[in-house]
Amino acid sequence: MSTQPDALLALALSRPVDALRRARRLTASSTDPAVRSYAYQAAGIVLRDAGRWSEAVPELRAALSSASAANQPDRVADVRATLGATLVVGGRTRAGLRELDSAVDMANGIVLARIVMRRAYVLSALGRHAEALKDLSRALAGCRAHHDVLWEARTLTNRALVHVARGSLGRADADLTDAESLFRRVGQDLEAVMLVHNRGLVAYNRGDIPGTLTLYDRAARGYSELSHVEPELAYHRCQALLAAGLAAEAGQVVDEALQAAALPTRQAELHFISASVALVDGDPGLALRRARVASRLFRQQRRSWWQARADLVVLQARQIRGDGGDRLIGQAAELADRLVDLKADDAPLALLLAGRLATKRHPDEAHRLLTAAARYRRRPAPLVRATGWLGQALDRELAGDSRGILSACGRGLDALDEHRQTLGSSELRALATRHGTDLADLALREAVRRGGARRLLTWTERWRATALAEPPVRPSGRDASRLAALRSQARRLEEAQGEGDPQAVARARQAWEQAVRHQRHLLAGTRRQSVRFDVDAFVDAVGERTFVELVEVDGVLHALTVCGGRVRHSVGGPVEAAAQAVAQARFALRQAARGRPATIAAAAERLQQTLLAGVRLGDGPVVVAPPSRLHAVPWTLLPGLADRPVSVVPSATMWLRARAARRPSGERTVLVAGPGLGTGGAEVDVLAPGATTVLRDGTATVEATLAALDGSRLAHVAAHGDFRPDSPMFSSLRLDDGPLTVHDLELLRRPPHRLVLSACDSGVMAPVGADELLGLTAALLSLGTAGVVASVAEVNDEATVQLMLDLHAALAAGSGLAEAMHHARRAGAGDAVSQATAAAFVALGV
Repeated sequence: MSTQPDALLALALSRPVDALRRARRLTASSTDPAVRSYAYQAAGIVLRDAGRWSEAVPELRAALSSASAANQPDRVADVRATLGATLVVGGRTRAGLRELDSAVDMANGIVLARIVMRRAYVLSALGRHAEALKDLSRALAGCRAHHDVLWEARTLTNRALVHVARGSLGRADADLTDAESLFRRVGQDLEAVMLVHNRGLVAYNRGDIPGTLTLYDRAARGYSELSHVEPELAYHRCQALLAAGLAAEAGQVVDEALQAAALPTRQAELHFISASVALVDGDPGLALRRARVASRLFRQQRRSWWQARADLVVLQARQIRGDGGDRLIGQAAELADRLVDLKADDAPLALLLAGRLATKRHPDEAHRLLTAAARYRRRPAPLVRATGWLGQALDRELAGDSRGILSACGRGLDALDEHRQTLGSSELRALATRHGTDLADLALREAVRRGGARRLLTWTERWRATALAEPPVRPSGRDASRLAALRSQARRLEEAQGEGDPQAVARARQAWEQAVRHQRHLLAGTRRQSVRFDVDAFVDAVGERTFVELVEVDGVLHALTVCGGRVRHSVGGPVEAAAQAVAQARFALRQAARGRPATIAAAAERLQQTLLAGVRLGDGPVVVAPPSRLHAVPWTLLPGLADRPVSVVPSATMWLRARAARRPSGERTVLVAGPGLGTGGAEVDVLAPGATTVLRDGTATVEATLAALDGSRLAHVAAHGDFRPDSPMFSSLRLDDGPLTVHDLELLRRPPHRLVLSACDSGVMAPVGADELLGLTAALLSLGTAGVVASVAEVNDEATVQLMLDLHAALAAGSGLAEAMHHARRAGAGDAVSQATAAAFVALGV
């Protein structure tokens, strides 16, 4: 099929592989200098966009020579503009701009409009957005005057990107909508994909992470189908992943992109985002090195907008590393002002950094900077608004305005609620709360300073387990098939281990897990209205119980005790000491479960001293709400709690929700026994006559178990548990056809009202975000299960059987979970192994 020479340029941006092949054919067969100029130019464009910058420049110089030989001034101007843009993306900014300016000076008519548009694109890439907008308006007028639909669409697309960079998202949307209809008219495949990519950028700036990732996936598929490599997509995807709290995934994307990126401009951008990843990942030294590389490259390329952003990461890394002094304060303030002038998205972060650094030494300058940061609290993106409210709160702290601090913190957390509610993935919701850490810590610190136990309780609840308090979004049926494939891979893994070749299947399992996680990350949220915590209603609901909420403030454990209509506040010791005591207690229980000597009494006493020293408990049942770092405490091991019913909840809000959970109208009970149990699931045999459904010996598949659990009144699962600290959403119970994971549980339409998990470590969860938890029991409570019995340590199989039988006997007599566990512990008293096993199980919820 023949191609007109001038059509090659459009083909280069639509089907680049075809364009390069046809361009090579023309340069080999034609002696017409005009024809050859088009062919060389098309080849240069394809090579440039593929990252082969050093090969593109000679092609474009050959095109320029051919255009001059053809004595066609418009052709010379057009090729010169392409050469100029290519030199700039290759890092030779000054030379590239000279070529572009020269092309503008010598062009006329529609050629002039096209060249001005390309110069605008280059200027926007350099961060010179105001100049770019002027050129784009000029180019758009020229394209419309000459009825050039394709270049009008390109101009609108580039103007949309400039609007995004300047925060004008409404204008960007309007331009992209107009451009899309024009691209459809002219059939530009690659540029249509680029428009999808750009829509993802608008979604990101609006704070819609699932929508952003979905659009970037569509763009990636489109680029791949056209055999086009687009390094900028890797940069933008990393931005979205970092905003979602997925630093590990962002790091993987940027590392792969750095290996493939050839253009110096793209390499600089990827070094910059790589530094940002290292900063989030807690490695300021690596972030500093990579940010300095990026800053140097941007300086060489004369890209001041980008360089200022890289310099911010340099200063952030230095601040985390512990650098200080007037020089750093001055550099931070100067950079913040520069980023404001450049209208960069990073400006509020720079203002916050500079304001914080200046607080102690230069309070007037700190006030100026923090006030400037606070102006961003009116922006459309929730994360940007939250940053602005943090600036307002810090400025009010500087002024000693307590009411202003708490008001700003509340508004900032409201903005973060809005951001979290855009997310459908339970994992992303939990991770998103880390954005509120500074606001929550500031509010808690101020609440402690002002005094008042009820005030501190209210602010503790404001940002604790907020993600758990919202039911997860139920995925589609397609996810169920993905999980079935994952279980198949798990079975193959076990078989391969027996055959001595586990690595290939392990990689396949990891790939499936990544696919499932990614699919969940694309789920959109429900934007439910958050329920506000009513401290008075809560105190009334506690009644004659004792409710103890432990909260960490600046590394110190505080206890809020609700009993007899009063809320008391007591100050404990370091949280780190408590965490160490928990680790020692769990180790002692593990040793006891294996029948080895263990000093449980000493571990129990240390737990008491680090967790509840000075806490006044009533005589009745106790409910404990620990911070996420201390969720795995074997609470009934504490001497003060050993002889009373004890239940554990993530927060007071979650306890109220569990109490309000409606018991199913039926009496359906479910028993499940997984494979490979040391006792063979002996308690299931004893309990089976009273059960509605019994699954075991090959019938305990994931699908059958989920169907049985759905809407059941009481379920009991005896199975080996696998807690995954690396990926808590894949924590699982081993069933006959593979693991039942957290992702599987989220497929339930109606959660079981109460569930007993007779498995080691089934109650262990991963602390994530600000004060959130992920894991099997966290998922059940989030779904709406009223109560769960699970273990927070390794347990003895034989002792567990009798404990479970005693527990079910008490439940059948009408006891609640905490009371039934208390009865079961007392029934097993006297035997050290049985006592240790009982202490490892906790009742969560009600």
